[in-house]
Amino acid sequence: MDLTSSQRDILNTLVNGYETDDSPMPATEIAEICDRHVGTIRNLMQMMKSLGLVEGVPGSEGGYVPTDAAFEALGRDRGGGEETLGLAHDYDRVDVAVESIRFTNVHHPDKCRARVTFRESVARFDVGDPVIVGPTPNGLVVAGEVEATDEGRNELHLTVARLEAPLTE
Repeated sequence: MDLTSSQRDILNTLVNGYETDDSPMPATEIAEICDRHVGTIRNLMQMMKSLGLVEGVPGSEGGYVPTDAAFEALGRDRGGGEETLGLAHDYDRVDVAVESIRFTNVHHPDKCRARVTFRESVARFDVGDPVIVGPTPNGLVVAGEVEATDEGRNELHLTVARLEAPLTE
């Protein structure tokens, strides 16, 4: 399903909020996080409801809940059972849920880049921030610097300075 960057950003915000709190997310909260008018969010949610991406929950504790189709449209798995990874951001250690690490150009002799996709917002990261991701369950550690952020996809684009992985024979 092709979503615009705005739709993807709003849907990611909903999924992140739902996975964090395990409860419906109100349109006002989505609007505040995405810096959009609440009416715009409600209109987009109606469109996403018609596409089967979200469900509305009425009442004072209501809001919107992502469907399995929303996770599929974002290329994400529904949360549950994943381990969080350690991440050092500006030399402070935090636990985050990493969805994937993809290396985009391992053949270049001087420049290695990676895309790290998170199950939560990357808004707290800025270009130039030093980060260390890992170790992953199989022992991989990626250290580098943020080259770009993609908040709509919850991705950090890293210039990799160092990789470490256990070597087994």
